[in-house]
Amino acid sequence: MEARQVILRPVVTEASMAGMDNKRYTFDVDLRATKTQVKNAVEEVFGVKVVKVNIMNLKGKKKRQGRYVGYTKRRRKAIVTLSADSDEIKLFNDDSNN
Repeated sequence: MEARQVILRPVVTEASMAGMDNKRYTFDVDLRATKTQVKNAVEEVFGVKVVKVNIMNLKGKKKRQGRYVGYTKRRRKAIVTLSADSDEIKLFNDDSNN
C-alpha cells in the first residue's frame, strides 16, 4: 500500500486539536493499515520522526430512516506521536491576508 493510500484524512475535533500541542496527530487511516505502515506513511508524507502509533477501530453508528435501519461506515483512527526534536505537521494553511 502506498503512503497516500494509508492516510485518508486528518481528524479535526476539539480533542484532536488539543493533542496537537503535545505533538500528537490524529488521522483516519485505511481499514487494513498496520501500525508500521501508518508510521512509515506519516514519515514519508510529512517528513517527520514518529515515536509511537496508537490505532482504534470505530464501529459504524446505527442510523434509521423510518423503519429501515442502516449503519454509517466503520473507520480506523490512528493517533501518531512525534519525537520531541521533529517539526510540527502543518495541517492548515496560515493565510494572514484575510
